[in-house]
Amino acid sequence: MTASDWGDWLVRDVENASPDGVAVWYLGCNGFVLKGSDGTTIFIDPYVGLGDPPRTVRMIPVPFDPEDVAEADAVLATHEHTDHVHGPSQAPILENTGATFYAPDDSLAVAREDESWTDEYDVADDQLVEVAEGDTVEIGEFTVHVEVAHDPDATHPVSYVVEHEAGTFFHGGDTKPSEEFERLGSAYDIDLGALAFGTVGRIPDKETREPKRTRWYNDENQIVETAAALELEALLPSHWDMWRGLTSDPKVLHHHAKSFDHPRRLELVEIGDRVTL
Repeated sequence: MTASDWGDWLVRDVENASPDGVAVWYLGCNGFVLKGSDGTTIFIDPYVGLGDPPRTVRMIPVPFDPEDVAEADAVLATHEHTDHVHGPSQAPILENTGATFYAPDDSLAVAREDESWTDEYDVADDQLVEVAEGDTVEIGEFTVHVEVAHDPDATHPVSYVVEHEAGTFFHGGDTKPSEEFERLGSAYDIDLGALAFGTVGRIPDKETREPKRTRWYNDENQIVETAAALELEALLPSHWDMWRGLTSDPKVLHHHAKSFDHPRRLELVEIGDRVTL
């Protein structure tokens, strides 16, 4: 863990915001903050770690120190990988704000057993809440539906559909295309969906450290296939900025998406950017 490259301006920007509907900030990697008109604030997959150099090398700034977060109602995790469940990134948020951490079973195992958040931080066990596909959680002004995800590299991934009177946000974690997504596209009217995007690159193997051809995220065709099945009004590509060797340029997606009915538009953002739902 290192100090933020940006100081505390981003978390202060979130705290001081008074959105008319829902404001969404992109934290880089696959992290987001959602804040509603009544002030409810949800973090999803926030990660400010440096990876595991030279295997995974962070290519973007560390946008905030989690110790600086003073307002949060919940932190959601999509799956158990380090850049989605990470004690130094997330436990201080729970510690400082009393927020609840919602995550599937294998993600909670990381928090409880592998990283011992309740021992290493001032985090109570009842702040760690297990969720599974089919669950619905009310968090302030938001209704959060826990849905399926297809990430072959994870042991138990989920996605989240976050509903608000101003609109609906979908976070797919690191999901790739799934036959289930046509059902979700019919069940929900999704205004903005975040899907992981990146190239295939040569990343050192976790065990041998020998370079290995690696695909962790959707390529151009997979992300548009997923967005079309979900019937997204707008697609926000994420994760493309994070790891050395897997970065990509989301502008290329205009060519892949233009002949499909969905997504109707691309929402291309960089770390620290804010969009309105």
